[in-house]
Amino acid sequence: MNHGYQARRIPHTEGRHVALPLGGIGTGNLALTADGGLRQWQLQNVGNHRGELPGSFFAVRVSQWEPPFDAVRVLQAPPAPAGSTSTPLVTDDEVPAWQRELLHQADGVSSTTFSGTYPFGRVEYHDDTLPVQISLEAFTPLVPLDVDRSSLPAALFTFTVTNTDSIHVHGWFGAGLQNAVGGDGVVPPDGVGHPGYGGNTNRIHRAGGWTSLVLENHTLPELHPGAGQMVLSTSGAPASALPAWTSPRQLLDFLGSRQPFGPDDWTHLPGEVADPQPTGTWVQAGPSPAGSTWNGGLVSQFSLAPGETTTVRFALAWHFPNRYVNFTQFGGIRPEWGPSRSWLGNHYSTRYPDALAVAERVQTEWDELEQLSRDWTDVLSTGALRAGAVEHLAAQAAIVRSPTFFRTADGHFYGFEGVHGASTRMWSGDVGGSCPLNCTHVFNYAQGVAKLFPELERDMRELELDVLQAPAGFIPHRLLLPLHTPQLWDREIGGPGEPALDGMLGTVLKTYREVRTGAGQDWLARYWPQPQRLLGYVAERWDPEQTGVLHGIQPSTHDIDLAGVNSFMGTLWLAALRAAEEMALLLGEQEAAAGWRERFEAGSRRYDEQLFTGDFYVQVLEDGDPEQFQWGRGCLSDQLIGQWWAHQLGLGYLLPAEHVRTALRAVVRHNLRTDFTDFDNGYRVFADGRETGLLMCTWPDGGRPEIPTRYCDEVWTGTENQVAAHCLAEGLAEEGHAILDGLWSRYDGRRRNPYNQVECGDHYVRALAGWSVLEALTEHSWDATTAALALRRPPAGGAFPVLTHTGWGTAEASADGLSLTGRYGELAIDQLSVDGHPSSAVDLRIGPGETVRVPGAVR
Repeated sequence: MNHGYQARRIPHTEGRHVALPLGGIGTGNLALTADGGLRQWQLQNVGNHRGELPGSFFAVRVSQWEPPFDAVRVLQAPPAPAGSTSTPLVTDDEVPAWQRELLHQADGVSSTTFSGTYPFGRVEYHDDTLPVQISLEAFTPLVPLDVDRSSLPAALFTFTVTNTDSIHVHGWFGAGLQNAVGGDGVVPPDGVGHPGYGGNTNRIHRAGGWTSLVLENHTLPELHPGAGQMVLSTSGAPASALPAWTSPRQLLDFLGSRQPFGPDDWTHLPGEVADPQPTGTWVQAGPSPAGSTWNGGLVSQFSLAPGETTTVRFALAWHFPNRYVNFTQFGGIRPEWGPSRSWLGNHYSTRYPDALAVAERVQTEWDELEQLSRDWTDVLSTGALRAGAVEHLAAQAAIVRSPTFFRTADGHFYGFEGVHGASTRMWSGDVGGSCPLNCTHVFNYAQGVAKLFPELERDMRELELDVLQAPAGFIPHRLLLPLHTPQLWDREIGGPGEPALDGMLGTVLKTYREVRTGAGQDWLARYWPQPQRLLGYVAERWDPEQTGVLHGIQPSTHDIDLAGVNSFMGTLWLAALRAAEEMALLLGEQEAAAGWRERFEAGSRRYDEQLFTGDFYVQVLEDGDPEQFQWGRGCLSDQLIGQWWAHQLGLGYLLPAEHVRTALRAVVRHNLRTDFTDFDNGYRVFADGRETGLLMCTWPDGGRPEIPTRYCDEVWTGTENQVAAHCLAEGLAEEGHAILDGLWSRYDGRRRNPYNQVECGDHYVRALAGWSVLEALTEHSWDATTAALALRRPPAGGAFPVLTHTGWGTAEASADGLSLTGRYGELAIDQLSVDGHPSSAVDLRIGPGETVRVPGAVR
């Protein structure tokens, strides 16, 4: 049910920055680019946007008997000239030297076209000299709410080929892969050379109609950081293998030496025979020499009559179980860590003993995994979302499955702020995770994990409340591993130095969010003492006189200390007070609820009286407050972040509604810049030239401090998403879409990657605020405590996505009501409202494939 939605098709010359990640939650990944290349290899438990794996590519050979025709093509388009990128702090368009050399030595296709709705990426290959049309669709299974199916360390590729000629063609698809076992994922291999290589072996495994190359290294100790296994498989029969080769020419010549055989011609041969062809190679390689590895290759045959179409599947699976604490943590070096790195493991290695087991699962369940993943993209692509929205909203899940996040063997879920890249070279290099770990103030913006995989987000709350919270009640904004390490309770943290106040307030809000997304009453009762203690700490330190207003030094996500009375911290505080009230009411604690309510009402009045100018909310410094890094009379884009939270949690208005809308209009009017050509930003540049972006802060009435709030001249996609979603929630559609149009046009593949929003690193967590855009566009709200679903009426002929904590599907409007269709899990709904009008329908239980029409639900 996609109602005619078509993903945007972009030529590779225009989509040079497109790189769609392939990989599951916490597994690492590689990327499919618009030119058909495979880049950004990050399988070995370290983020490395420059990760290379030479010799890993696809190729095709097409032949005709009469008239004679034979051609071999590398399935990759010509790259742009080296060094031609012009986008600051972005490297997604960089083509490795080995791929450039490959296309210099061998023929590639003339051009490609890319389209994608994550997790699916499609490349169409264009070459008028070939009598066939070829396309590739690649994906890694993505099923929201299903962590297991969404955490496969695998990438799945389906080639579709059509004979466009009037005579028969036969051909072969070839796939090459370097055995990277023993590599560190940091030092790039030089051809087949790498200091960690040596003793690598490749062997054949045939089963269930699949031919696999199993890439191993048995010389490595079990706990070696590079130990593991890789598997390359193809479904084509008959398929042959070149288990060991060292230069791409050898694989291409092997492809060129193939002869066509019938599907049963090789059934009598032992399965371990790599190349059953009588004129094939008999060479067998032993373990690779020290400092070197083998590349391996598979070749799958096809044969087509005129007009006929067929498909050939390839699967790549990997298994690198030994994740260690291989990142620099804040707070200084701890003597108790000792000279060795602590072993963390990977959760996927507890599900699969090796990569072959992963490969066997995807081979067996391919159709089901693909269908469930396609069901999800269909739900997003129902035609009711505005043009351009689907691609960018679907891409939110790419961040969750990037190396920004990992899951350890014990099941815990962790996130960096991002992955080091070009935007972090000036202070921390470009390999590894940026700013560990589970940073509370950056995750204040992130909504995607909580909605797509609530059990993982819930684990992050439990770590904050069980491990990170200090006996005094405060919560540092960074978590240290291993978990038995003393946390940052007694030393400077970094970014900012003291525990971030906005991060602590966010923990209260996120705790209530987890309750609304299905954590349950028992879970709330178990954890309720911790957020109470946290709020008590905040109240005693920043509001000792019980005014409802926070005073003094307030460490924040801007990596500095804010001060004075300000609505950035103030609205988070007001929202946290309201969330505490609601949680207390759920537990029947009327007195506690009344106390939080009283302080909220006092604070709401005072913040509005002191800060609202009639145009927007400003900051008022008090006696003794520092002046540096403040904004004073400036217009901060994040000035109403707490109200954004309040709308998502059903907490109502924190400040007068009309003042809120006026301030949001002012933010867009003053801070949305449509031309950066002459704009001077001496630090990080996230928008330039004739691009549109929302500045963090401006001073429309003058008065910019000599040392203004840090990052004021930057454009953060997380803030853009947050403000845009808030505008939409307030009915300010023009303002919201103006922000989104600027953001999405910057990340349309031409100058930036739509699957990689950058801030302090690639795949930055703050960008996960984008999930709130989807909910604002559809006015979607789900409260598991009452099983209540609210939606905006979908337009005629269209549908909106519906996502609860137990299932997902669509809601489609018709003249006589609303049709709810389940696609995964169960939609269990007791209360339903559309456009704010409650329905009399209750007790809906809708399973996959089931549709329930609710008469009168649409007015």
